[in-house]
Amino acid sequence: MRLDNKIVLITGAGSGIGKSSALLFAKEGATVIVNDLVEKGGLETVEEIHQAGGKALFIQADTTVPESVKAMVDQAIDTYGRIDVLFNNAGVSGIGAIHEVEPEDWDRVIRINIRGVFLPCKYVLPHMMDRREGSIINMSSCIAEIGLGRRASYSATKGAVLSLTKSMQVDYAPYQIRVNALLPGTILTPFVENYLRTSYDDPEEAIDSLKKRQLSGDLGRPEDVAKAALFLASDDSRFMMGSPLYIDGGVVFGKNA
Repeated sequence: MRLDNKIVLITGAGSGIGKSSALLFAKEGATVIVNDLVEKGGLETVEEIHQAGGKALFIQADTTVPESVKAMVDQAIDTYGRIDVLFNNAGVSGIGAIHEVEPEDWDRVIRINIRGVFLPCKYVLPHMMDRREGSIINMSSCIAEIGLGRRASYSATKGAVLSLTKSMQVDYAPYQIRVNALLPGTILTPFVENYLRTSYDDPEEAIDSLKKRQLSGDLGRPEDVAKAALFLASDDSRFMMGSPLYIDGGVVFGKNA
């Protein structure tokens, strides 16, 4: 029970990595505040947690809208009195080189992936500062460390999140608040599966190509990232501050012969 008695807020917890993390955190004793823009997915996550004997509450909110995020955090504080862990997981992908990306598509990815981290932090941090403790986990990507074709907007946001994480750590270390980042590789989430099905004539061939990028020879699963998130959320990582944690199957630091 590595998160026993912890109150955890996870954004984008209706599917993929967020959902896997919510299920695992609840299994480890946390009370999980499940946030998602899509009510159906969020409620399904909460139902699965309840069926497994865990504790969870769904709060629908748009992480890019200040009033929506503030209302979510206020409800969480009114209900539980505190937030011990904030996991900024919500985000979207973006495809295309700079000259291919329409301005409105660029703005959408920037808004969700950067503003959607900034706003939850803005409204949760004062409560953590008052209590002088807390852990914040920001979802970056291994793409922040490498070049990858036709991912301009996504790369820009994930690099920004990694830099933001390091800067935040300097500001909030005096309050005993830890801020770390997850840097996954290609993870086989429902979003990725749908992208492969709709974007390639042969999805299986596309998956094989993706596998070859990783020393592991396989794609990651949401559970792989959830376990890393659990480590950062728990006191086991008490001496990690402003750190990137790679769960990438060897993309960044290795290359197949």
